[in-house]
Amino acid sequence: MEHTETADKLAIAQQLSNYARAMDRIDRDLGYAVWHPEGTARYGTMFEGTGRDFIDWVCSTHAQMIAHMHRVTNILIVLDGDHAASEAYVHATLRFEQDGVLRQGNALGRYLDRWSRREGRWAIDHREYVQDVDEVVDAGPPLVGAFGGRRDRGDPSYAMFAGVKG
Repeated sequence: MEHTETADKLAIAQQLSNYARAMDRIDRDLGYAVWHPEGTARYGTMFEGTGRDFIDWVCSTHAQMIAHMHRVTNILIVLDGDHAASEAYVHATLRFEQDGVLRQGNALGRYLDRWSRREGRWAIDHREYVQDVDEVVDAGPPLVGAFGGRRDRGDPSYAMFAGVKG
């Protein structure tokens, strides 16, 4: 397969989307695939270690919450052969109960990633998470009632994607 700058940037952007999906669906296997096996992650004082250990930690943490959503935007990618660097903005919304009160945390930061392509697959060698803004606010009741999304492979999106051959 011929590699072009556009194809490589799309592959990296897809991995960033896979990461957000892995977080929100608590899909450990998908999360593991975003990093190379020896890849590392540093999320400030929250976590420092391997990408795989980070996925385990964050999935366990997210499983204790009521809901969460990660949005990745403003993706800047610089390529150098089989290596790349990227900066992607992230807005994570986290819904949880604290002291009997429904709360919402909003974390806005950036993923600073070093990538490499091995055997045709782009994955993270190292991630630095930089948090720029955060807040915790009291949350009111849901606007529209029951939610249809799930935080596992029972989410309707898995069935939809399974019906499409890639």
